[in-house]
Amino acid sequence: MNLSKVPFSRMQGNLGLMPQEEMLEVCRNSARLTIGIPKETTFQENRIPLTPAAVALLGAHGHEIAVEAGAGDNAHFFDKEYADAGARIVYEAKETFEAGIVLKISPPTLEESEWIRPKQFICSAVQSTNQYGDIVRKLVEKKATALAYNYLKDDDGFYPVVRSMGEIAGSASLLIAAEYLSNVNQGRGIMLGGVTGVPPVEVIIIGAGIVGESALRTAIGLGAQVRVFDNNLTRLSRLQQHLGGQRVFTSLISGDELSRRLTAADVVIGALRAPEGRTPMVVTEDMVQSMKPGAVIIDVSIDQGGCFETSEITNHQKPTFKKYGVTHYCVPNISSRFAQTASIALSNIFSPMLIDIGQAGGYEDYLRYHHGSRSGIYVFHGMVTNKYFAGLYDLPLRELDLIMAAL
Repeated sequence: MNLSKVPFSRMQGNLGLMPQEEMLEVCRNSARLTIGIPKETTFQENRIPLTPAAVALLGAHGHEIAVEAGAGDNAHFFDKEYADAGARIVYEAKETFEAGIVLKISPPTLEESEWIRPKQFICSAVQSTNQYGDIVRKLVEKKATALAYNYLKDDDGFYPVVRSMGEIAGSASLLIAAEYLSNVNQGRGIMLGGVTGVPPVEVIIIGAGIVGESALRTAIGLGAQVRVFDNNLTRLSRLQQHLGGQRVFTSLISGDELSRRLTAADVVIGALRAPEGRTPMVVTEDMVQSMKPGAVIIDVSIDQGGCFETSEITNHQKPTFKKYGVTHYCVPNISSRFAQTASIALSNIFSPMLIDIGQAGGYEDYLRYHHGSRSGIYVFHGMVTNKYFAGLYDLPLRELDLIMAAL
């Protein structure tokens, strides 16, 4: 993908119906952005939102990037590479918050929220926790603007970050399952792919979205026998279409059918996602208890609460536990396990967006012409614009479209 071409093509598409005078005005309004990238402090978060190559690209468009020392080390992107690409290396996280735009992987911490300034643009993930309510209130108090990249839509209505990280998590879930089926990790000594004359491994995937589809393709490629369950018939139909002429077993989630199939499963991937709030819990403790000893559960949905009643959050240092003889892997940020791949994927999304913001004249004007991006905004100039967060934290809700129309 040639990132340097993306913003220009998007700009042409967005401005193609404008009078020539307006097109010239937008070009004259292009802005030089200052972008800060602090080092992540969240436990075992190894990703970074911009690679050195993306920093060089943004610098070529006249933007200035400040990167906290060591921010890319865990993804094997080092300070010298960032400096050579034109970034300014700073040695205090607070210095990155002097930029007009702060780009993070994890949500701001309480300490970082004290450094936020009025009208500053914060781009990060969000969390649906009581503690995060304090962060949202601080964003309101500071009159900042915040974008949740996991809610961000592109111009076609898709969630690019969710899709990209979901593809990584889906493929990785089968590779992880293979590790825990092997003798090396006290598994049953089963090879996930199987060989001629040996029955294939039975894999159940719960969820036919991006994660589920990616997991399915990997499982099929490895030679497993796969069954896919979902609570949405449209998603199951779309999944079959994406596979072309290849047919797989699909079923709506029903207690009897899913429970019956779980008893024979070697690997179960939990890949359900809720549009907002908690993932529906579809596998009960009794259903897990009925599974055969040595089976492996990978609960990719754990970042939204998990879809197995027996799931408990784990981490990369101690990723598994056993219950009823079934191995559970419940690490929330699987993509951080493959930090360089994930960082490049994120950078491919953020760098064109930042160039678009600069060419539009700032994030306010960018949001005028990129309606899909508005879905990611949950606080705008100190006003809560996301219905879910307004209700969760008992804050007044404002309609972003009405706010934009008034600007």
